[in-house]
Amino acid sequence: MDSITIKGDDLLTTYEDLLIETDPNNIITKEKHLIAYKGRIKGTRIAINKDLMEQEKKCVLAEELGHYYTTTGNILDQRDICNRKQEYRARLWGYNRFVGLHSIISAYKHGCQSLYETADFLEVTELYLKEVLTCYTGKYGVCKDFEGYRIFFEPYLHIENLTKYMYMDV
Repeated sequence: MDSITIKGDDLLTTYEDLLIETDPNNIITKEKHLIAYKGRIKGTRIAINKDLMEQEKKCVLAEELGHYYTTTGNILDQRDICNRKQEYRARLWGYNRFVGLHSIISAYKHGCQSLYETADFLEVTELYLKEVLTCYTGKYGVCKDFEGYRIFFEPYLHIENLTKYMYMDV
């Protein structure tokens, strides 16, 4: 089996690692009982619903950090197109950070054969992974060639190693 290599910001990160990463930026993350939301951010304070499973907390924290790094002001009114664009940017930041193309290829190299196995390997929920794939389909189209692999986002997640189809003239 190929060795797993993950580059740049595309790291497999646990929820606990993510909490540690927030310290240098003085971001305070607290788990609380939230009724209407899974997570909220205001300034440098993030609240995560304490009743969520750890994988779901990681996904929510990724989005809230996306808001920290990419949005400004109150964007709760999603009828405003500018707010919807900021929401998309925050989600995309989280998607790229935790389920980037490198991570998808790493899951493939690890032997993941299904959406469930891939989500489990990446320590995200299946729903989050489906949202990522939908987002990537909008961004890249049905598939994306990336570092010797072709990643298909539709009709289901599928990866092909393009290098095994190449040959050299001798």
